[in-house]
Parts: sequence; C-alpha cells; structure tokens
Amino acid sequence: MDIKKIISEMTLEEKAGFCSGKDFWRTEDFERLGIPSVMVTDGPCGLRKQEGKTDNIGLHGSVKAISYPTGACVGSSFDRDLLKKMGETLGDECLSEDIGVLLGPAMNIKRSPLCGRNFEYYSEDPYISGELAAAYINGLQSKNVGSSPKHYAANSQEHRRMTSDSIVDERTLREIYLTGFELMVKKSKPWTVMCAYNQVNGAFASDHKYLLTDILRDEWGFDGYVVSDWGATNNRVKGIKAGMDLEMPGDSKDNTNKIIAAVQNGELDEALLDRSVERILDVCMRYYDKRPEGTAYDYEAHHEAAREIAAQSMVLLKNDGVLPLEKRQKVVFIGEFADKPRFQGGGSSHVNSFKVDSSVEAAKGLPVTYVKGFPNDKDERDEALLREAVEAAKNAEAAVIFAGLPEVMESEGFDRKNMDIPACQTEVIEAVSKVQKNVIVVVQCGSAIVMPWRDRVGAILYAYLGGEAVGSAILDLIYGDKNPSGKLAETFPLCVEDNPSYLYYGGEGDRVEYREGVFVGYRYYDKKKMDVAYPFGFGLSYTTFEYSDLVLDKAEMTDADTLRVSLKVKNTGSTAGKEAVQLYVGAPVSEQVIRPEKELRGFEKVALGPGEEKTVEFTLDKRAFAYYNTQIDDWYVPTDTYTVMVGASSRDIRICEQVQVTSTTVIKQIYTINSTIGDMMKNPVGKQIFEQMIAKMAGDDLDLTALGPSADALMTAMLNYLPLRAVNIFGEVGSEQLQAIVDQINASNQ
Repeated sequence: MDIKKIISEMTLEEKAGFCSGKDFWRTEDFERLGIPSVMVTDGPCGLRKQEGKTDNIGLHGSVKAISYPTGACVGSSFDRDLLKKMGETLGDECLSEDIGVLLGPAMNIKRSPLCGRNFEYYSEDPYISGELAAAYINGLQSKNVGSSPKHYAANSQEHRRMTSDSIVDERTLREIYLTGFELMVKKSKPWTVMCAYNQVNGAFASDHKYLLTDILRDEWGFDGYVVSDWGATNNRVKGIKAGMDLEMPGDSKDNTNKIIAAVQNGELDEALLDRSVERILDVCMRYYDKRPEGTAYDYEAHHEAAREIAAQSMVLLKNDGVLPLEKRQKVVFIGEFADKPRFQGGGSSHVNSFKVDSSVEAAKGLPVTYVKGFPNDKDERDEALLREAVEAAKNAEAAVIFAGLPEVMESEGFDRKNMDIPACQTEVIEAVSKVQKNVIVVVQCGSAIVMPWRDRVGAILYAYLGGEAVGSAILDLIYGDKNPSGKLAETFPLCVEDNPSYLYYGGEGDRVEYREGVFVGYRYYDKKKMDVAYPFGFGLSYTTFEYSDLVLDKAEMTDADTLRVSLKVKNTGSTAGKEAVQLYVGAPVSEQVIRPEKELRGFEKVALGPGEEKTVEFTLDKRAFAYYNTQIDDWYVPTDTYTVMVGASSRDIRICEQVQVTSTTVIKQIYTINSTIGDMMKNPVGKQIFEQMIAKMAGDDLDLTALGPSADALMTAMLNYLPLRAVNIFGEVGSEQLQAIVDQINASNQ
C-alpha cells in the first residue's frame, strides 16, 4: 500500500479525524481509501478486550482470556527468555481476537513502595526494566502484533496522576526514568509508545516535544506512533506539534475540529498533521498486511504457561529448613487467599480470567485442611476465625498462611497509605507462630510490605500477583516440584520512612519534586549502608551456587572499547535450580560527581543440574561505566579505575575485579577568578603556574611554624580550595594579573 498516496487523497477533515480513535478501542477507518480499523486493548498481563460497554479502568466486562503474572512478579524472574515466551504467547492470543496493538508493557520506575500501580511495573532499576520490556516486546511483535510500552515518562505515582508535575533534574531523568525506555526502544523497536498523564518539568507528557520528538525519535530512533493514555490529551494542536500522534479514546469531535481550525488559520503546518497520519497508518497496515487468518490458541496450554511463568518468578525470601514440604505431611492452609487468591491488579489490567487455580483446589488429594483465618477485606480481627486458625495449626505438622493486600488497598487510581497488610492478618500470623514451629507465609500482593513477623516464621514465599494459575504455581514451589528462582527486582525497606522518596512522594498539590535524584531503591540503601528487610536481587533456592574464576578480557580500556566478562557458576547442591547472576559496576568516589556505590549493568538466568558448572558471559560498553553529564549533555565516563562486581544480590557480591577506563571525551573546563587553585592545578598549565607561585612564596621565607606541626597539610588544604581572587592575600597580585592567569589557562584548553 502506498501510504503517501493515500494521505494525498485524504481530506483535511479525514486526516484530523484519523488522529483520534473511532471509539474506545479502535482506530478510525475509511472504506473509500481502503484504510481498515485496528483494535488496541489492554494489557501487559492478559487481554482485556471489551465488547459492548467500554471503559479504561475495568468496570465493564471483557472476553475470557488468560491472566498472566503481573509485571512485579515477572520482573523478579530476571529472565529475558521467559519474558520473550510470555510475549509470544500473548501475541497468539491477540491474533485470535484480531487485536493489532497490545497496550503494554508497563515499565515505570518503582520510586516508592506506596505507588498503587507498582504491581504492573517491573523494577526500581531501569536496566532490568528496559531489558525485560525489550524481551517481552520482541516476543509479542514476532507474532506481528504491536506493543505500546507505557507510561512515558516519570509516572511513578497514582495520586493526582492526571495533573501532577514531576520535577526531575536532567541527570536523574536520563539515568533513572528514561534509561529503561531507551533500552527498550533501541532493542525492540516497539510499534507504538504510550505517553503518560502527568506533566514533566512543567509540560504535559502528551505535548512534551523534548520527550516525544527530541529524545524518543531524534535520539533513540523510534519510528512508530505515540498514543495518549486514555484521556491524557492536554492540548491537541500542541500535541501534534510535539509528536503525540493518536488521541485515545475517540471519537473526539472537539479536538478534531481544533486540528482542522489550526491548519486553516496557519497555527498548525499541515505537513505535521500528515506526519502523524503517516505514522498511524504505517502501524495499522503493518498489522493488516501480514495478519494470518483463523488463528486460535489452546486455553489450557496457555493456562499452564501462566503457571510456569509464575513458578519461575516468585521469590523465596526465607527458609529455615521448613520448605519444601513433604506431600505426606499434615498441613493446614490459613487465609482466604488460599481459596480465593489475589492474582491480578485492579483497573485497566483487570482480566476476565479463563479460570483461576486456588491453592486449596490444587491441594486436593493431599492431607491439607483449610480454614479462613481472617476476613480479607477488613482490618479488624475476627475472634472466632482466629481461634479456629490457632486450633487447626496446633493439630497440623505445618501451617501455610496466605496473606497479602486486598484490592481495596492496592489498585490503579490511588496510592497506598502505608506498607502494612491488614492488622488481622498480622495477628493470625503471630498467634499461629506461637503454637506451630513450621509456619510458612505466602504473600499475595503487588509491591513491598513490612513484615514485623518475619523473624518468627519458618519460611516466606513472595508470590506477588501471580496470574490465574497462582494456586498451582504456589504448590509447585512449596512442595518442591519446582525450585524457586525469583529474585527481588525491588528493595524491601524495613519501613516506609526509610525510602529515599518518603519526604517528597505525593508532592505538594500538583508539584512533585524528585529530590532524591538518582538515589532510587538500592542505589540509595547501598550508598548509605542502611539495613533493609531484603535487598535488591535477593532470592533463595532449594540448592546453593558457587561463583568463581571471574575474568575480564582486559585490564585497561578506553570508553570506546567493550569489556568482555566471564565467570563460572556451579550448582553445589543436590537439586536442579536456576540462578540469576547479577553484574554491577562500581564507580570510584569523586568530588566532581556523586554516584551510587554500584549499579546493575548485566544479569543472566542460568539453569544448572546438581554439581553442574557453566560459564556465564557479559559484555560491557561505555554506558556500563557512564553517568549523564549535563555540562556536555551526553553520557560521560571519567578516567579512573572501576570495579566489576558479580553476585547473587546487590548485598551479596561474590567476586570482583577492577578495570582502568580512559575517557575519549575531553570536557573543556572554563575557569574564572572564582575557580579554586586546586581545580586549576588539574590543568597542566595551571599546575605549572601555581607550583612556581608556591615556590616563590616559599623562597620569600614564608614562616609557617606558627601554624603548628600540621602546617604543611593545612597550607596545602587552604591553597587547594582557595579561590584565585583571594591569592593577593599572600602578596601584591593585581586583578589584571589574576585575569591574565585565567586567560592563559583557558587558552590551553582550546
């Protein structure tokens, strides 16, 4: 199809109308031009194809579909291959329902545990978010179904989400809130990108030219269309100019008329409108030109795929030898989540599930009894239920308590008030742990919680929101049919007050300042050496792993080179398992720029049988050592010695080596009379000038004895941080001479 020819045949009214949806979920069609309508739908963890009444928060029903584990769960898999297969599976489902674009994945940064939508997001770390999103998108789009990663950008809270203004400095924006999107765009080339509701530094994301055009398209090479989040459009004409192509939902007659009027009165260049039409039309035809006919999928097989994904993603946080359970053991399941699991998030990602496995149902045939224990939707305890739980625990060999957050406490549209689970659940856990030594707590929720009882129970399995097969997946793990291999993609602080964004999260009115800067999650906790409940990257297994023989292919390199890293990982236990090997890079301490102690720069999930050893390899490029330097508006690697660290979590570094990296970028430092002597002596010419000046001062019989035994050190420190303008306190040096020194040093930088 000749897209440019079609556009040339469209009327102004047709072009303006094409930039808004036909209805809630479909793009506009024009029969006379052969332009078909394409359906888009939520969501990242299962299809929410609505028929009849439609909405964007899940109030109305949708077709039966498979509910897969949410982003928080699969983010903990640390497994690109798993995410790719999940994307492929969802691609088949989209084709069967004639869906051209699936809205997802959701990949915003978990700035705070309180964000109500954290269940959809992968991580607090942009590298793993970008890598997993790219894998998912590559799988989905391999089926010729487009993706729409969201929400671009700096959307890390639900409170006032449609009006809030994220105030983020450029370095933080680049390193934390854009890096994941950048990796994803470059590695997977998504068909579309969804912009966020919020403002970023004073401009709404829907009409933010710097984000949508200057960065997304011009820097990263994105070539699809940008779609608004549903109802996120601020100024339609300004949005077209900025690069926001498709407004959803449609049919917005008012905004269509505004586009028409803007073209007619010269406010909007029609060429910019044509550009948006071309982008939308290109994606629509990408789908229709290669759409296979009669695609169907096996619901049962896909349900089993959801079960496998969940089992590979859940995180074993604690195990004092209680797990795995033996199938002959007399066990009591406590908590309504065992019978009616919480397995998905609320709002736009809510799926009308094909079927739901409960752990009670999955345990049929085993010596397992079930008691309710506590009301899921209330905070107050029920004395009768509590007594029943305690008595049942006394008469069992082990008690599995199914705890977590009810949907009323955690959903799209609002943020959490705290990190607590309902008090009645905590009371049951503590009461049962007094009468039963083998207590296992299975947690079903979408984000981090505080666990005041964690030292009093034998095991904790963090199931997150594990999709419709969650009940069976939990049993696969607690009975040892599968070995836990998930690792936390977020830090669990001891309390919400420890979180670096705590004082600023939520903001003042619509103004939300990201004052913690780049110190988000483990970057903050590790830099401050703070105690945490569970660190980033942490997760236990039923086996053990040994790391050895870390080898860097070079000891010295420039930032234009790549560094190949290899090591050996061995399963030293008697059970087959998978280990998420994590590579971090530590930058040296510098007074020029404050950097995290370490940052994740690589990860690989490796499967090992008992006694098996494999070599794991990584390749690091410039970005692994760089920070975003706002002086040059680019990524910069200071010349220095960096530490390559490999371990099982950010707090469990097993092996490390150093590499000397030399920068190929010269930053021209411009000095003034307010520059310090120490800074100016870093320049060779400046060093020569001031060494001669200091020598002359010493030659003039400068007497430092009155300053005591530390006189030399004191004098060095004073000179180091002495601004040039103050040099005349040591002698008669006029302002003209000082400026001449500045000019001479600056000239050497040219």
